[in-house]
Amino acid sequence: MAGDKETLLSMGFDPARVDWALRATNNRGLQPAMDHILENEGKPIPDPSVAAPTTASGSVGQPMDVDVDDEDEDTLRRLIGTQAGATSSAEAEAKSIKCSECGKVFKNTALANYHAEKSGHDQFEESTEEVFKATYGGREAAEVGRPPRKIAAKRSVKAQQEAAEARANETIRRKTGKDIGKLKDELKAKELVKEAEQKRREKLEDAKAKAAVKAQIEADKKARAERTAREKALRDGQPIIDAPASASTTPAVTASSSSGGTSGKDFKETRLQIRMATGGTPYTTTLPSDATLREVAEFLAAQTLVIDVETVTFAQHFPRKTFSRDQFSKTLRELGLTPSAVLIAS
Repeated sequence: MAGDKETLLSMGFDPARVDWALRATNNRGLQPAMDHILENEGKPIPDPSVAAPTTASGSVGQPMDVDVDDEDEDTLRRLIGTQAGATSSAEAEAKSIKCSECGKVFKNTALANYHAEKSGHDQFEESTEEVFKATYGGREAAEVGRPPRKIAAKRSVKAQQEAAEARANETIRRKTGKDIGKLKDELKAKELVKEAEQKRREKLEDAKAKAAVKAQIEADKKARAERTAREKALRDGQPIIDAPASASTTPAVTASSSSGGTSGKDFKETRLQIRMATGGTPYTTTLPSDATLREVAEFLAAQTLVIDVETVTFAQHFPRKTFSRDQFSKTLRELGLTPSAVLIAS
């Protein structure tokens, strides 16, 4: 079967093993010969010149039941020695193919041909080195002259290095996270301090405004009580006994008012608390004392969509007073609203 032999040789199989496979399968075809080559891979090739002893009937494997003289015994011993020499020669045959250019060793001709196509090397020789095979993780790795134990040690070292790198990366990640968290905490603490300071200032200003309103209420009460006493004395026809006291008190009040007016002129800013007549949260702002009442209306209109600058009105409870539209052009200092005041908007 010259065609089968050429096909097997073109596939890269050793010519001697091809001949052995064809003889062993009695040239039954390509597939039986290929199966024989794969099944007997690595086994020594028997010498075709050594024939197995036959029986008288010509069958193989059964010894002949004949008498052997001394000459025939010497011939038989030489035959057995020849067969033993052939066997030892077969055992010393090449076990691999080595690339003379790069030193790599391959198990069969097919692998050597594949290496030649990829690398361009064309110098190969037979070698008695045995190719060790080891399987790790479901894949086969071929190593020449390197036991599987060394491969496992090498991979163990690599795994330890990767684990050390992973730990180092994790340490860096945690440190970065801590630094970012610390920075966020510092920013948050600064914001809290700023908010607390703002609330403290607002609370102090509210306290000053309430004190001013309370003082104004007490002054109005005292003035109304004196006026009521004088009017009653006039109706009853009684003399006004406390007229000198009233007179003396009036200049004091006037002086106090004048002093308050003078001190009011010294305030550059006015703090206002504007409450809606319909209720709700009051609006607090600080405006220059030279700002007009119309600017107050514009501020309130910007805070809510309900207020119209042209129709809004302002009033005070203490002292009770309603500001007309003509007073919208006057400043807060001229209207006596400094340094602080509470307005009712409607």
